[in-house]
Amino acid sequence: MELDPDDVFRDDDDDPENEALRERASSKDLVVYLVDASPKMFSTKCPSEDQKDESHFQIAISCILESLKTQIINRSYDEVAVCFFNTREKKNLQDSNNVYVFNVADREFLDRPTAKFIKEFSHLEEFFMKDIGSQHGIVSGSRENSLYNALWVAQALLRKGSAKTADKRILIFTDEDDPFGNIKGGAKADMTRTTLQRAKDAQDLGISIELLPLSQLDREFDISLFYADLIGLQGEDLAQFMPAAGERMEDMKYQLRKRMFKKRIVRKLTFSVANGVSIEVHTYAFIRPTVLGSITWLDSVTNQPIKIERSFICADTGALMQEPPKRFQTYKNKDVKFSVEELSEIKRVSTGQLRLLGFKPLSCLKDYHNLRPSTFIFPSDEEVIGSTRIFIALHRSMIRLNRFAVAFYGTSSHSQLVALIAQEEIIDSGGQVEPPGMHMIYLPYSDDIRHAEELHSTNAAVPRANEDQIKAAAALIKRIDLKDFSVYQFANPALQRHYAVLQALALEEDDLPEIKDETLPDEEGLARPGIVKAIEEFKLSIYGDKYEESDNAGHKKVSEASKKRKALADSAVQKSVQYNWAELTDSGKLKDLTVVELKFYLTAHNLPITGKKEDLIKRILTHMGK
Repeated sequence: MELDPDDVFRDDDDDPENEALRERASSKDLVVYLVDASPKMFSTKCPSEDQKDESHFQIAISCILESLKTQIINRSYDEVAVCFFNTREKKNLQDSNNVYVFNVADREFLDRPTAKFIKEFSHLEEFFMKDIGSQHGIVSGSRENSLYNALWVAQALLRKGSAKTADKRILIFTDEDDPFGNIKGGAKADMTRTTLQRAKDAQDLGISIELLPLSQLDREFDISLFYADLIGLQGEDLAQFMPAAGERMEDMKYQLRKRMFKKRIVRKLTFSVANGVSIEVHTYAFIRPTVLGSITWLDSVTNQPIKIERSFICADTGALMQEPPKRFQTYKNKDVKFSVEELSEIKRVSTGQLRLLGFKPLSCLKDYHNLRPSTFIFPSDEEVIGSTRIFIALHRSMIRLNRFAVAFYGTSSHSQLVALIAQEEIIDSGGQVEPPGMHMIYLPYSDDIRHAEELHSTNAAVPRANEDQIKAAAALIKRIDLKDFSVYQFANPALQRHYAVLQALALEEDDLPEIKDETLPDEEGLARPGIVKAIEEFKLSIYGDKYEESDNAGHKKVSEASKKRKALADSAVQKSVQYNWAELTDSGKLKDLTVVELKFYLTAHNLPITGKKEDLIKRILTHMGK
């Protein structure tokens, strides 16, 4: 088995398989937006947040635009297409009437969103009527069916990619709940039948069809007239789907975002149960930290991504090494050589990914055992038929016996014990609240648990709060308690600023979007009389009525810290003069010094001391003009 040498020799903490398998297992989105461009979409007006009336067409465009901006940052390798139906002009590979696929130069109809595509799309309303036009594509006395043509074009666009590796979807924006309402007799029945069959054909190919309806101000969108059959809604699902009348643009954007940010598979695992029985499960991450996108190096001339390759050259002959390099370990004055395969076997902890060890009562699992966000596990029959049945039997038994499973979870270089906790399905009037499945809790090692140390005092008693102080603190906490708090209410201001700058540069915008820092204290709320009174009572109970705010303590700490830094700097200067840095630089012996010795020079010259040894040497050479 051929392995990547970099992965084999990387530190265990890096867990090299995690990112690769996560990217391999997660599927990308292929989305086609179908936007109704009939005259009715332009004539219907709805009030927006700034009290200006917006047409349903403008709402749909703004929803797609915001989602494209988000998608190009979060999931830049997903592919999208924007298709309008009920248009005057036509532009599609099938040459179908009343269907126009919007696109820009140097881009396929279904492709990754680019800055040029988003910029042109943001100005679409300015030239839509002139270049594309709007007209009813389904009229009495005509056999033309623009909705059928649009579904056909969308299905053709989604032919690329396999259903196993790509999530294919069609999102329809329309305010017409009965597209064939003005057709009479057998023509209406024929158009309805052929359109529903076209939608079913697309769904049979693994393409999901979703609807984002736009309701009239005086009449709710009636999905039961046609679209319930098109997207396959029945019974309770049909009743729950009914949209509220007069939805605002923000609600539509939120709905679209929910459809765009689907829970993706983090990893596919083989779960070994017992006696050689293994099933397939998928894992999902509920919470992940949001990080900046990865850096892509571009060629300065062509602006194309650079592919980095590395080759090993023999020091004796200068020839390229064709075989993977071998490592060695000196033992009793002899170099013992190891191949990549041998090192891989030595470092391999387990051949399996998830192996059941046994069960324990739920009372044995403590809160402090949960050190990181859990992973959700759900069965899959894609590769191993019958996985769902075995998983359900195990799931029901664990719930009935009030037990959790202890399992071994590991990769070739990193392993740990995990607890599998069965979760029952929770359903309320609004639908499913919690899905059935298992939570995988990552159990700590013995040295990860620290027992709380007691406060030892020899001369003075341990300070304790009295009843009045406890009551004052409880009253203050009650006053400033955040109702219905959720981490999703607060965006990372640094990331929002970063994305705003990227957006302005990519779209050549003159002004940066205004970023609201939601993490700043609510000064207006804290100034309310009730909260001010609670704060004053708390300070009075702790410090007494003679308490005055002062920054002397802070100044003292700052002074002591500055004195300590000054002493360290003086020591570094004294030690730095003991070295002949010019001679060390010219002779190339800087690399022979330790990191601590290199920092003497950097500290003495007020240079940064962070980074690896190579960074420190480069910094010294730059400062000395070498």
